[in-house]
Amino acid sequence: MTTRSLGRLRRTDFPYYAAHPDAVYLDSGATSQRPETVISAETDFVGADYAAVHRGSSVATGEATWAFETARERVAAFIGAGERELVWTAGATDAINMIALGISDASLGLGSADLALSAGDEIVVTEAEHHANLIPWQRLAARTGAVLRHVAVDADGLWSLDGMRREVSPRTRLISFPHVSNVTGQIAPVADIVGLAAEVGALTVLDACQSVPHMPVDFSTLGVDFAAFSAHKMLGPTGIGALYGRAELLDVLPPARTGGSMITTVTMEHAEFLPAPNRFEAGTQPVSQAIGFGAAVDYLASLGMSDVRSHEEGIAEALVETVTRTPGVRLIGPAPGDERAAIASVIVDGVHAHDVGQFLDDRGVTIRTGHHCAQPLHRALGVPATVRASASVYTDLDDVARFGEALGEVRDYFGVTA
Repeated sequence: MTTRSLGRLRRTDFPYYAAHPDAVYLDSGATSQRPETVISAETDFVGADYAAVHRGSSVATGEATWAFETARERVAAFIGAGERELVWTAGATDAINMIALGISDASLGLGSADLALSAGDEIVVTEAEHHANLIPWQRLAARTGAVLRHVAVDADGLWSLDGMRREVSPRTRLISFPHVSNVTGQIAPVADIVGLAAEVGALTVLDACQSVPHMPVDFSTLGVDFAAFSAHKMLGPTGIGALYGRAELLDVLPPARTGGSMITTVTMEHAEFLPAPNRFEAGTQPVSQAIGFGAAVDYLASLGMSDVRSHEEGIAEALVETVTRTPGVRLIGPAPGDERAAIASVIVDGVHAHDVGQFLDDRGVTIRTGHHCAQPLHRALGVPATVRASASVYTDLDDVARFGEALGEVRDYFGVTA
């Protein structure tokens, strides 16, 4: 199916476009639109089958629990995991924090010594991280005395495998990196980094927020130890994400959240926890959101993730071509012709990114402006903010053309002639 036809055909599945028929929505990297099947799955459950899960023995509880756990099975299968390897979280940010806090507790002697960090051990990240995959490791290093190292980016905001090799040492215990940069669209060489980690016995954590919605991803094949992704970036609800972890690691990772529904035995002095995934799911769960998450992966699976990737490769090519032929606009990230996700961040000479965003919005083109929760990357680029266009399954070439037309008018509108 062509780039134009997949995006245009699928618009009928999304109520947003019925309400905004002329919209150009190019902010899917922040939050994607939802198809009717996802919306109705969640609302139908709330209306007809809503009940507590894993609590009590009633028929209502049993039916709700079945729906909740079936959704887990479908999301797990979508990313190549067993159902015990997928934990519901409040989002990808929560998932990464759960890993960091669990390792912190293990370092205090509350979990497996194999996960513990000591003073002088090293954590390696990249300068391109979203803050959610940087600040938790800063805090973990501060708690344990570990050293946080980073792979620098170049003038285009890109980091390299060679740069990663230079930062990894025999003291490296954990490498955390983005599968796809939310700013540049750079796609990481995951298998190479997993191999590098194996050489020094380090764990790997993959920020997969910008990859799972847009390309075939199988975590077991990739070989990463942990990964995190969010439903709201992949046609699903807000307020829920997922933590993937190899079963043997999840079973020894201390839970970051404690309370009801995740224990086997509690005394006044001691608590014992259930196996994964339940040991990480304290309290009342996001049940209806999980149902919507399951429906979202069903929708994506029905499209075929190889076809989704092919469609978005065409969008990425069109975005790059559009930006590079626009005078006074600089493209960040991979060079034209190089592999990238369907993300294009740009700098418009002489015009602040926020002014560009307002100009585009006035012309019906929704994009993202700011530092995209990646201040170190923008600091390395020497700018406070960029303008980002990001695509999904409903994006087509007409969207790219309207984006390019509006982008080409920005500098004239603001009187920038140099």
